[in-house]
Amino acid sequence: MEHNTNIRVTAVVLAGGRGNRMKSDIPKQYLEIMDRPVLYYSLAAFAAHPAVDDIVLVTGAGEEDYCRQEIVDRFHIEKVKAVVAGGAERYDSVQNGLLAVEGLMKEAEASQGTLRQIVMIHDGARPCVTAEIIDRALSDVIRYGASVVAMPVKDTIKVADPEGFAASTPDRSLLWLIQTPQSFDYDLIRKAYDAFRADSSRGATDDAMLVERYTDRKVKLTPGDYRNIKITTPEDMILAEAFLKIQR
Repeated sequence: MEHNTNIRVTAVVLAGGRGNRMKSDIPKQYLEIMDRPVLYYSLAAFAAHPAVDDIVLVTGAGEEDYCRQEIVDRFHIEKVKAVVAGGAERYDSVQNGLLAVEGLMKEAEASQGTLRQIVMIHDGARPCVTAEIIDRALSDVIRYGASVVAMPVKDTIKVADPEGFAASTPDRSLLWLIQTPQSFDYDLIRKAYDAFRADSSRGATDDAMLVERYTDRKVKLTPGDYRNIKITTPEDMILAEAFLKIQR
């Protein structure tokens, strides 16, 4: 997808996780695959895409300088225009990222006039995102205003009761495995997050859930790739390396 001068696209890459299930003292986004940190691959994919204008990197608190020096500067990822600290929860980190996007958007509009701002929110622990996935996500968010990369589930899913017994079996043909990037018009996702902040119920696990809950906009499920895995356990590092070698 080529660059559209009437649309600004900012990738917000989240890299504040601790990775407790990795059994490592090093946060998973800084573990290395083929001599590069996991986080590098996500940043590089968005930086290389011609339709992405800039990147906001959201890190763990106190890790901003490390990320700037050891990843952004070291690998010359020039589209990273802001490195900001995340918060206690994922939604805190996204909100901090959105505030940084607002600053970049105002700078751009001062010289270019009013633009349609799109935000692509991506987990830094998903190193196998590709240009093709980004293309499809952008195409759908431009058309529908809200897009989530996802894939149909392969396995039967059971809903458990509190005692750990199978309670029901949902129709597999209607179930999708949610990935990232999750992409939105900036005004839409800000509206959803502002409403979420004002709501005491909380309990959200992804960005699309907030759009579904607090706005009337439907979220398009955009085909991703089964290889677009999130690194969560040590075994995922082996898979990610294999997938990245195939991509190369």
